[in-house]
Amino acid sequence: MADQFDLIILGSGPGGYVAAIRAAQLGLKTAIVERERLGGICLNWGCIPTKALLRTSEIYHYMQNAESYGLKADNVSFDLNKVVERSRKVAGQLNAGVKGLMKKNKVTVYEGFGALTGKGKLSVKQGDKTTELEAKHIIIGTGARARDLPFAKADGERIWTYRHAMVPPEMPTKLLVIGSGAIGVEFASFYNDMGADVTIVEMLPRILPVEDEEVSAFMDKALTKQGIKLLVGTGLEALTPNAKGVTAKIKGKDGTVTTEEFSHAIVAIGIVPNTENIGIEALGIKTDRGHIDVDGYARTNVEGIYAIGDVTGAPWLAHKASHEGVVCVEAIAGLKPHPFEKWNIPGCTYSRPQVASVGFTEAKAKEAGYELKVGKFPFIGNGKAIALGEAEGFVKTVFDAKTGELLGAHMVGAEVTELIQGYVVARQLETTEAELMETVFAHPTLSEMMHESVLGAYGRAIHI
Repeated sequence: MADQFDLIILGSGPGGYVAAIRAAQLGLKTAIVERERLGGICLNWGCIPTKALLRTSEIYHYMQNAESYGLKADNVSFDLNKVVERSRKVAGQLNAGVKGLMKKNKVTVYEGFGALTGKGKLSVKQGDKTTELEAKHIIIGTGARARDLPFAKADGERIWTYRHAMVPPEMPTKLLVIGSGAIGVEFASFYNDMGADVTIVEMLPRILPVEDEEVSAFMDKALTKQGIKLLVGTGLEALTPNAKGVTAKIKGKDGTVTTEEFSHAIVAIGIVPNTENIGIEALGIKTDRGHIDVDGYARTNVEGIYAIGDVTGAPWLAHKASHEGVVCVEAIAGLKPHPFEKWNIPGCTYSRPQVASVGFTEAKAKEAGYELKVGKFPFIGNGKAIALGEAEGFVKTVFDAKTGELLGAHMVGAEVTELIQGYVVARQLETTEAELMETVFAHPTLSEMMHESVLGAYGRAIHI
């Protein structure tokens, strides 16, 4: 006889485990199925361990530049194994935390590969054992994996995905990063700060192509200044591993193909949803280019089947998955939450310098037909930034000139991934420029630049 539940969640990433906890809070008898480790890719192989690595490279950078702070740090070096070990310990600690949360909330955890076997039915296979589960509601949160180059699959030795890049068997000497989205730029930043000679290849005309054009241009200059070679509007024709490294054939803007040798390559060209072999075809669940189609409550076209997170498409972000999971579960429980919308999801890149944004870029706002007021304030005008020795960067805000609506905010510089939430809250509350101007910002803080940027949009900036 099948084990009975109100809700079964397939996948325990930041969407799945958060949905499970919320469901338990609402009194639903809940099970979660995970084939690898609780917490999914984000916690174990993505968001969290990469930030541990980036923290190490940031400190290493500061140690190498200690003299600028009046300090001495001679013969600075690192132990790559210990750097990786710390990152893995951080991931392990959080994995244990999710286990504890499942136990605390009385969520039943099934380890193994789960697949839908019918409406309201799911089987879990682990080795020779198969367990049958049944529930009125099933949420698919199986996530996604790194996309391989069609002509050169990652081997974990010379050609890496993000997963390989987090546990490197050796330090790259000359690294090729293919793709300049958040993942590519973060790894480029980490390995460059740790001493590798880094080149980024990007097919599109600029790096971080989803960001505001001014942010991309600033990052281009900043990363180039740090010694990273940027090849934009450039394609990769071939990538061939050998005993000593990889040989890359790179096609430039002018069509010329050059051959260059690297010790390693990281492929960061996007992701593929994990929808294979989980039974969605037999149930007739609709997909679009592999991603599961859902409405604002995460409902698929099949009654009782829902999907959340990376498996449903962009933006591929942990906090998007978590919010989708909460909305989905609350709708199942009859609470009538607001449907999920993508309009106010912040994006963050934890490179050096950091990048953060929410809402419309200036170009997208113009395309949408808005008349704009745009404000920009530089880090060099902020006392706290100067005191920190982080005087490079800016904050940019985009307003609807007619209504004062905050359409978007874009930042580049130290700690902007922490600052962006202020604008996210403002947009969620439908705040206009008037409320932001009247808000008191503590001094001295980096957040004062947010205020100045708003003032600047209306010709009232004080410190510039």
